[in-house]
Amino acid sequence: MTELPTIKLHNTKTRQKEVFAPIDARNVRMYVCGPTVYDRAHLGNARPVIVFDVLYRLLREIYGADHVTYVRNFTDVDDKINARAAESGRPISEITAETTQWFLDDMAAVGALEPDAMPRATQYIPQMIAMIEDLIARGHAYEAEGHVLFAVESYAGYGALSGRSVDDMIAGARVEVAPYKRNPMDFVLWKPSSDELPGWDSPWGRGRPGWHIECSAMSYELLGAHFDIHGGGNDLMFPHHENEIAQSCCANPGSGFANIWLHNEMLQVEGRKMSKSLGNFFTVRDLLDQGVPGEVIRFVMLSTHYRKPMDWTEKKREEAEKTLRKWYAQIAETDKGTLDPEVLAFLADDLNTHGVLSHCHRLSRDNASGRLRAALAQVGLFDGAIPDWAVAQSIELSDLESILSDARAAAMQSKDFAEVDRIKAALLAAGIEVQMSKIGVKLSASPNFDPAKLDALK
Repeated sequence: MTELPTIKLHNTKTRQKEVFAPIDARNVRMYVCGPTVYDRAHLGNARPVIVFDVLYRLLREIYGADHVTYVRNFTDVDDKINARAAESGRPISEITAETTQWFLDDMAAVGALEPDAMPRATQYIPQMIAMIEDLIARGHAYEAEGHVLFAVESYAGYGALSGRSVDDMIAGARVEVAPYKRNPMDFVLWKPSSDELPGWDSPWGRGRPGWHIECSAMSYELLGAHFDIHGGGNDLMFPHHENEIAQSCCANPGSGFANIWLHNEMLQVEGRKMSKSLGNFFTVRDLLDQGVPGEVIRFVMLSTHYRKPMDWTEKKREEAEKTLRKWYAQIAETDKGTLDPEVLAFLADDLNTHGVLSHCHRLSRDNASGRLRAALAQVGLFDGAIPDWAVAQSIELSDLESILSDARAAAMQSKDFAEVDRIKAALLAAGIEVQMSKIGVKLSASPNFDPAKLDALK
């Protein structure tokens, strides 16, 4: 039996790669901050989903599927949601139900498994209120003008995750100036709600929770006071994750909260920050509706290490589609193969997905179809069936390979290669790359493949 590799992950908290040693190997626990559900997920939102899906699959492979608990939340009470409801005139519950399902559908399209638990913030309001009451009782929070705020000065470790002092954070952050704050960095745990806004009864009047308390309460309820991994995009490091640590450690002294913090870098488009003003902002659904397969989106994401900025380009999309068409054609008739230990070794080394894809290229060159199939499955690029966008083409290419091979064999006898040249020209015109060698004929579709142009061969 092949020995399983030791997982090493880059811990934002210590700024170094560490050996992952779970608190309980029979119950490995991971929490990842999920979306605020008021609109479609943009392409950048898909990156942490894919990154932590790869980690989830690795943990399940190493520790067993029954011994891993992955929690990713939905924020379904938020001022952005309230604003969307006011603009559209639609009920908040209707908007959040619709956008939550949009998110799940779009993430499934890019190959993400659903986490073990997907709590909605509105389902955990009593737990948030209880945690806030406890923070007040312990002297870490205070009530002021209908608000409850966390007292940042009460937690000595504040700023350790992001590596900033409180003074630096005040200077660099756009903090809300409010007369009821004792310190400009104090943040809201609970705020009052007017009649037209969502609200719940609490000891401080009718109101709603601040953003940060949601994840602290939900992670505590579902994973306990101390768990293994907490993740998200690096845009959440400050203030969201910094505030989560402060709340959770003060509510549960000595617990440590999360042992390892993982943060993925942000996404760019053609070398520039994605923004509506630059005209390069698009959602996952935009790409899917334009005919970009979810597997291609995932491949492009996996081609860059999660801790490096990811640049989405049209060239990368074309190369990813071309590569996947080739690989799917290779594994189309292959039974389940064994997973190379190199694949797990790459993933165990701080999720080196680029190394996995490079290994897949080697397996493809070696025609190791079964091992290629297993490698693709491990990183979520193959779910047991060739995708519809690739299966018809792979069948068609095999038929065309037979036509060209037969014509070539006949030409070798007659020394008349006119028919071979005609077929080859038609294939090239249709966007099919042709390779002929002593071994035989190999066809692969370019991103410009146009099946309609194959009529010339009929």
